[in-house]
Amino acid sequence: MNFTINEKGNVLLVKLPGDHLDANNSKEFKESIVPVIDERKKVLFDLSDIHFVDSSGLGALLSCLRRLNQVNGDLKLFGMTKSVRALFELVRMNKIFGIYNTEEEALRAFDAS
Repeated sequence: MNFTINEKGNVLLVKLPGDHLDANNSKEFKESIVPVIDERKKVLFDLSDIHFVDSSGLGALLSCLRRLNQVNGDLKLFGMTKSVRALFELVRMNKIFGIYNTEEEALRAFDAS
């Protein structure tokens, strides 16, 4: 899986590829993202192209958050479509993840923490 990666100060910005994160690609996502986020403290995922997430996709994102939390890091998300955000709210994942509308809001949240 190929990610678009940028550095914004001390934050790693990762744009998730494709339009879905589900049982079909969540295993590949987890295997591909680990080397990208390892050795990082602040990671920001751009979900603007993702239009569908299922429980496997949620689990993959949660595993990234746990991995970062183990090293006192943090993962924030931004750019969710209405349907993806509705799913996060339905399963209360919005209480676990920092979710922001824009990249700028998410970057400011890292600065505030």
